Amino acid sequence: MQDDKTRIIRKCHLFAGATEESLAPLARASTVRASEPGGEIFSAGDEADGLRVVLSGQVRIWIAGSDGRELTLAFLEPGDPFGEIALLDGLPRTASATAQEATRCLFLPAMAVDRVLEADPALARHLVLSLCELLRRNLGTITGFAFAGLGARLARTLHDLALDHGSIEGRTARFERRFSQQDLAQLLGVTREAVNKRLRALEHDGLVIREGVRLTIPDLPALAARAEAEEGLGG
Repeated sequence: MQDDKTRIIRKCHLFAGATEESLAPLARASTVRASEPGGEIFSAGDEADGLRVVLSGQVRIWIAGSDGRELTLAFLEPGDPFGEIALLDGLPRTASATAQEATRCLFLPAMAVDRVLEADPALARHLVLSLCELLRRNLGTITGFAFAGLGARLARTLHDLALDHGSIEGRTARFERRFSQQDLAQLLGVTREAVNKRLRALEHDGLVIREGVRLTIPDLPALAARAEAEEGLGG
């Protein structure tokens, strides 16, 4: 099991290039934690206890507005780490994490991560650069959303979700996981009814196919072009 933990940590992009000596104590300190569907992994405002890497299942990262509405920031799959920002700055969690289905995560305690980073300055710098890359990517997403209408934002979101969570063959992507209209609404910060209206327009134009509870994107480049066109029109 020790070797399995080391392999899992090494595959996580945050620890790419780390030495065996650095990862060994981190693997020894780590534990596997399971969550039931809908189970709370942590909540916004909680103390940062450590870093997690998804082993199986799916995790939703989200925040709640003052009006009680929820905004989904990301859906995480096996191999994805989360909780790293609060881990490094020592401040309370800024978002909540919930298991979408039966989920297992590798938990790396904060003290163990701190010791590894102190012993391996190169790894610490790599981690900082990884977080800077994430910040730049998120800033680009926020900027694009700020100036785009819902049609463009939905098309772009479906395109990106298909790349992250779909099975791609040629130009076609079939979602391997179910994303409900409520899931999409929480990603976009709008109502389910608004998403339904725009989704039906994409379906009418042949850019999205609904097969029961699953979505298929028959032509990814065409969907990307639709997003770009609507971004240019502001809506």
